[in-house]
Order: sequence, then structure tokens, then C-alpha cells
Amino acid sequence: MQQTAMTLAQETGADWWEVEALYDLCFAPGRTALSSYRLREGVDPIAPLCLTARDPAGILAGAVRNWSVRVGDAVAILLGPIAVHPTRQGEGVAQALMMRCLDDARAAGWARIMLVGDAPYYRRFGFERLSGIVMPPPTNPDRVLGLALIDGGWDGLSGMVRPIDD
Repeated sequence: MQQTAMTLAQETGADWWEVEALYDLCFAPGRTALSSYRLREGVDPIAPLCLTARDPAGILAGAVRNWSVRVGDAVAILLGPIAVHPTRQGEGVAQALMMRCLDDARAAGWARIMLVGDAPYYRRFGFERLSGIVMPPPTNPDRVLGLALIDGGWDGLSGMVRPIDD
């Protein structure tokens, strides 16, 4: 994997359209129809955990956003979407965004983070399948992954993932 110098920064309002265009490029046109988007509707993302990666010329190479959700009586971070421009894949952009996101979430005192994704890819960051945690259908339960940011962060939790204001 080639490492390229990237500047990671909190997403700003000025970044919004560019990040949205990146998500449109990287994901299917129906991305907003996914069940994870139902959990985000009407909820502001966790601003300090929404990051951009720009190359030395200031060109957007990647981005990640994060949202609060409710699992049982607890609050968790729902990571994603995370995207890397197709011309920048293989340069460590997603890894840099993920590591910064996890470090920032831990520093802010979050206990747990989850995502919907491919276990073989996200396992390298410590994510494991969450047994007993159910995303709204039609999410494949094998793709519901979590990481405890503190010891025992997922202990004793089960049930449906719901919007934070539910």
C-alpha cells in the first residue's frame, strides 16, 4: 500500500457538497434508501467525528461521517459512510480516516462504535460481528459490526438499533 501525505480535518459546512459528491461517486445512486440512512434522518452528525482527507493540493481524497444511534438504553456511534475517491484507493486514506476517527471517539469518551460492512476488511481495526444487535431490515446481520472503545463497551447490550431521538 502506497502512503500519500494527507491532511485530515473536521468536515466544515464548506466541505458538505464536495463530500456528498464523493459519496455519490463511491456508492450506488440509491445509497440514501439504505436502512442505515433511516437512522440518520433528521439527526445531525457528530461534527467532531466527521472528517475529510485532502492531498497536498487540497483535493478531497476521502471522507467519513458518524452519527449517534440508540441500542437498548445506550448510545453508540454509527460509523459511516466512509469513502475514498477511486483514484486514491490503495493509498491508506481509509485507514488514516478510520484510525483518526477511532482515536477521536475514544478521546471524547465514547464507549462503543458500530458499522455495517465487510468483516474481513474491518477486522483489522478491531471490529467484530455484534451478536444480538439488530439493524433495521433488510440489513444482513453478518455485516453488523462493532468495536468497544472502552472495556466492556458492548457488554450486556442487545436489541434493535434505533434513531437517537427515538
